[in-house]
Amino acid sequence: MGLFDDDFYSTKVSRRKSREQENSKVFTSRKWTVHKTRRSLATWQVSVISSVVSAVVAVLLFSLVTGQLTEESRAQTLDVGQKVTASSGDPYDRIIQAAALVRPAVVSIINHKEDNKELNILDESALGSGVIYKKDDDKAFIITNNHVIEGTGKLEVVTVDGVTHKATLVGADKVTDIAVLSMDAEGITTVAQIGDSSKLRLGETVIAIGNPLGLGDTLTSGIVSYTERTIPVSLNQDGVYDWEQEVIQTDAAINEGNSGGALVDLDGKVIGINTMKISDTGVEGLGFAIPANHVMETADELAANGKISRSYLGVYSVDLNNPYVPLAEDQVKELNLPTSVKDGVVVLDAVGPAQAAGLQFNDVITKFNDQPITSTLSLRKYLYEQTKIGDELKITYYRNGEVNQVTVKLLEKPEE
Repeated sequence: MGLFDDDFYSTKVSRRKSREQENSKVFTSRKWTVHKTRRSLATWQVSVISSVVSAVVAVLLFSLVTGQLTEESRAQTLDVGQKVTASSGDPYDRIIQAAALVRPAVVSIINHKEDNKELNILDESALGSGVIYKKDDDKAFIITNNHVIEGTGKLEVVTVDGVTHKATLVGADKVTDIAVLSMDAEGITTVAQIGDSSKLRLGETVIAIGNPLGLGDTLTSGIVSYTERTIPVSLNQDGVYDWEQEVIQTDAAINEGNSGGALVDLDGKVIGINTMKISDTGVEGLGFAIPANHVMETADELAANGKISRSYLGVYSVDLNNPYVPLAEDQVKELNLPTSVKDGVVVLDAVGPAQAAGLQFNDVITKFNDQPITSTLSLRKYLYEQTKIGDELKITYYRNGEVNQVTVKLLEKPEE
């Protein structure tokens, strides 16, 4: 069989041949030559006509099919071409342009923690980075990390042109690790544009600008490895994870001193504040930045009020069931808990509202407003995220094996 099922390619040809053989036998006594010529001519004409018709049909069908495909392919090609053209461009040029936009707004921060006046030497200073994010009248405001300015003595800011400015701490928040500084705005011409960190995409190219190791004005690049990574944090740095931080993960190099610097997209907008890196042996490309959307919520409140107001219960505690820092068997036995109680928070000390409500040493808190409290982390997250100052909080707890409930009026968390 051929490409099309017609007479020319079909098995009917063999039947014609068989009839021709029979007819040739019938007319053998006549003028075979004439009849043979006439009969051969008719068959040839039919064959030619069939061939021509078949060829025309084939050409028409082929043209129709391929024509449609060609138009569709052309449309797809144009569409893809337009998309590529719209998003094309040398990525290295885009890095250069983005860096040029943000670089003047990134500063170095020097925290003179302890100045020994008798010896007239600087015993200790911390180096970090910051981002100028707004100007108000004659002041410029800078975002940085809380751990950069922690234990503040005298603060200085060095701009990209090498000019040193005295800086003042406006407010800081240990929980979010964000701080805001202010300085004289004289000579400050560039303010960083803040981007929308919620629109970040996995694999997007980003650049980190800061003051690593005191070198000043250093740029690294990489990609977004994870857009919303949640990592555990020990606020007291005692090895017990009592908070969680949502961060952007990147493989752009973030070294000591880069903290507080800018993580920037290729449009030159700040989409994160560099905060930390994993520096264990054998680990590379694990840097983290606080998303810009979270940063700005905190920075705006710090600039307005000088602090972040949160609910305060007043308990110092340890986890009943912590695989990393487990309680000793004799300590657990002393609590005299029912066997059904596996998780909760053991009170070590009660002050403020908790003390006023009667909570004591070795009470085991298991619920807030009938919601399970399984650890110090869940206790803190509930207080900070689901309550506000002045709320009344119902606490379920065990004392010497018996379940109790008490209602506490939450106050404002005092400054540490």
